[in-house]
Amino acid sequence: MTDRFAGAPTYAPIQKGVHWLHAALIVATLPLGVIIGNAAPGKFSDAAMNGLYNAHRSLGFLVLAVAVLRVAVRVSKGAPPPVPTLTPIERIASGAVHHLLYVMIFLVPLLGWAGTSAYRAEISVFGLFNLPHFVVENRALSEKILGAHGAAAMFMALLVAAHVGGALMHLVVKRDGVFRRMWPGG
Repeated sequence: MTDRFAGAPTYAPIQKGVHWLHAALIVATLPLGVIIGNAAPGKFSDAAMNGLYNAHRSLGFLVLAVAVLRVAVRVSKGAPPPVPTLTPIERIASGAVHHLLYVMIFLVPLLGWAGTSAYRAEISVFGLFNLPHFVVENRALSEKILGAHGAAAMFMALLVAAHVGGALMHLVVKRDGVFRRMWPGG
C-alpha cells in the first residue's frame, strides 16, 4: 500500500486495526489504575472499588492478549521502511519509543498479574474466567511487584505521550505522511 499524501508505504489493515484496538485498551486501562492507586480510603464503596479493580484487571488481560496478537501480526506482516523525511534523530527516537512500548505492553500487565497473584486476589476476566496465580502468596512481595507495576505503567504513559506527540508533529508540522501510515483506511 502507498500513502496517497507522501508516497510512503503504509501498514497493513490488520496492523492498523490491532494498533488502534491496543491504543484504546491502554487508554482505558491506565486511568483506571491511576484512580485505584490514588483512591483515598473510603472514597469508594467496597463494591465500587471491586468493580474498578475487576475492570482494570480485565482490561489489563486484554492489553496482554492483544500484545501477543500484535507481535504475531508484526512478525507476519513486517513493517514498511522508514519514511525518507525522517532525520537521524527522529529515526533513533522513534525506534527507541517503539521498542520500549513493545516491552512495556508485556511488562506492565505481567507485573500486575504477578502482584495480584502474590496478593492472592481473584483475577476475573469480565466474569468469564479466572486467571491462575503464578506467584507464591506473599503480601510484602505483592506490594513490591505492584509498586513496580505502577511505576512501569507511568513510564508507559510517558512513552505513549511521546508516541502521540511524535505522530502529531508529523501530521501537523512536517506533514510528511508518517501519521497516515497507521491511520485507518489511509
